[in-house]
Amino acid sequence: MEAFITSLESVAEIVLVIALGYWLRGSGRLGDEFKGNISFIIMKIALPASIFVSVLKYLNRDKLASLSGGLVFTFASFTIGYIVAWILTKVFRIRKGRRGTFINMFVNANTIFIGLPLNMALFGTKSLPYFLIYYVMNTISTWAIGIFFISSDDPTVEKGAKKDFNWKKLLPAPLVGFLVSLVFLLLAIPVPEWINKTLDMVGGIVTPMSLIYIGIILADAGLKSIKFDRDTILALLGRFVVAPAIMISIILIGGSVMGGSLPTIESNSFIIQSAAPGLAVLPILVDQSHGDVDYATNLVTTSTVLFVIVVPILMQIANLI
Repeated sequence: MEAFITSLESVAEIVLVIALGYWLRGSGRLGDEFKGNISFIIMKIALPASIFVSVLKYLNRDKLASLSGGLVFTFASFTIGYIVAWILTKVFRIRKGRRGTFINMFVNANTIFIGLPLNMALFGTKSLPYFLIYYVMNTISTWAIGIFFISSDDPTVEKGAKKDFNWKKLLPAPLVGFLVSLVFLLLAIPVPEWINKTLDMVGGIVTPMSLIYIGIILADAGLKSIKFDRDTILALLGRFVVAPAIMISIILIGGSVMGGSLPTIESNSFIIQSAAPGLAVLPILVDQSHGDVDYATNLVTTSTVLFVIVVPILMQIANLI
């Protein structure tokens, strides 16, 4: 019951902010120019700041070293997830403009803004080190791999067309923020408190602004755009069924191979995080690559709402392992 209440509260907060964006856009208070500017602010400024602060806040050198064993399980899960998702885009012939979204929905989750509070509520502060393992891998996966599936899925670029090498796409701003934070972490470079607070304040706008952006997209497309077509159902099954199943299988197989299972709280944390809703910034990433923004918005919205139902079910399954 606690898991259900916690997930319901988390989803309610998100839905209310999306509704705010929907109302502001629908009432004409947010124009087209704001819609474009919000994407730039989030991707180029707020998100790198948020990632930088989060890494230094939740990790240290000793903790990073002590948790390295668990990274093997999460690395295997993400790797297999990408392979399965890519194969399914071919099997089901997911159209260009949706493939990057489809693959990211399978693999990458909204860990910090939904996964973290839920993990703390379900398993307490003692689960934080295990959450951080998943968080680190999810961050690397999103900004080092996932974003390139989206950028390479640009439907405006003709197949076989020669593209100029773009260093900005090789090192997107959020990934730069993560790499810089690792340098500060590993070299123990002190960050003045006033700078840390400033970056934390700027980074704090990522989630509300991303959700308002989703509300804007919904207002432009209309609520009828929320639908369960074939591609949406497949992606949701990947997020809520395939991804957790892969993680559970790796935990069971890894435990038998290594001659011992993971601590219960660690395995439970991994399983819950593997089914967290899609990234709130996904529609923005897709929009920058001229993909199907309505599809991305639909997936983020529906996965966030359905997460309320998924969490209690996953908890019951995890307790049987």
